[in-house]
Amino acid sequence: MGQSFGSQFTLVQVATDNLAGLPKKQLWVAAAKPDQAVTLVLCAVPVGWTATVAAEHLTPEQETILNLQPGEVRELTK
Repeated sequence: MGQSFGSQFTLVQVATDNLAGLPKKQLWVAAAKPDQAVTLVLCAVPVGWTATVAAEHLTPEQETILNLQPGEVRELTK
């Protein structure tokens, strides 16, 4: 049976490893529940990076513009 990602968008803050000094921060979005969003984002970034659910939220208009499918992730800080 398939996994349900829900119908919400979760912002995830990512910190890169610090091989070249201070870690770099990135902001990602996942079309998933918060408990699944971190795992999905960690699967999309290199090993050794860390991820946590961000306190911020997207507006409904921003969610519409992103047009993500359930389970999809995207970096917002490019």
